[in-house]
Amino acid sequence: MAQRPGRQPRRPHSGQVLRTERLTPHMQRVVLGGEGLADFTADTCTDHYVKLLFPAEGVTYPEPFDMQRIREEFPRDQWPVTRTYTVRHWDAEQRELTLDFVIHGDEGLAGPWARRVLPGETVFFTGPGGAYAPDPSADWHLLVGDESALPAIARSLEAMPSGARVYAFVEIEGPQEEQKIDSEVAVTWLHRGGRPVGEALVEAVRGLEFPEGRVHAFVHGEAHFVKELRRLLRVERQIAREDLSISGYWRRGHNEDGWQASKQEWNARVEAEQEKTESPAAAG
Repeated sequence: MAQRPGRQPRRPHSGQVLRTERLTPHMQRVVLGGEGLADFTADTCTDHYVKLLFPAEGVTYPEPFDMQRIREEFPRDQWPVTRTYTVRHWDAEQRELTLDFVIHGDEGLAGPWARRVLPGETVFFTGPGGAYAPDPSADWHLLVGDESALPAIARSLEAMPSGARVYAFVEIEGPQEEQKIDSEVAVTWLHRGGRPVGEALVEAVRGLEFPEGRVHAFVHGEAHFVKELRRLLRVERQIAREDLSISGYWRRGHNEDGWQASKQEWNARVEAEQEKTESPAAAG
């Protein structure tokens, strides 16, 4: 399809690594800055995310970095590899972008990069995307996730109105993975201890005595437990779809390329199954 006159594809942002920090044994922080962030902003959603663009192994791209040109001139297997990460913090005044990475040893692409990257190195990325921020008109809030959702949950807690009623459940491997969050809300840290990812979260939400009033919920992380909680919240608790931000950030046995390729279809299938469960005909 031809590009509309006057509309040019947005070029990726670039960030220069300013500093890194190991927050916990399995969480690494990388702070980006530099002139490449001049047009970047992330001030409206607490689940803002960016898509980092990692060069294919052994491939050098022409400068300036231009994804449209790369797609036109390079075969598909030489395009940059994309990995998605939540914006943990955006300092508009200092123009510093903070991203937190879950580390699983040498497994994966972005985690090992975050662990070894040095100040001065440059990374390209697109974004931000995002759709959630705590609704100040809600009677109470429910935040649920594993390590992958921790940056968004932490940012959401820090953005909560003073005095908001909030239940926040975060599942991590053990006590060494707990983080300090600048919020008056006490997080319930659930230690996995080798259990399947999300099992403790499902138990915690199922065991919660839901307060009266309208809840605004954020539930993200591994796709299987998200599916269980989607059923619990939508079907059993009859929470309106517009009051839920709920999606699988990742899925056991899939890297991001494989999961993103099937995520939309998988989510649509889950929604269809639960719509059928909700229908009066199914109940009758």
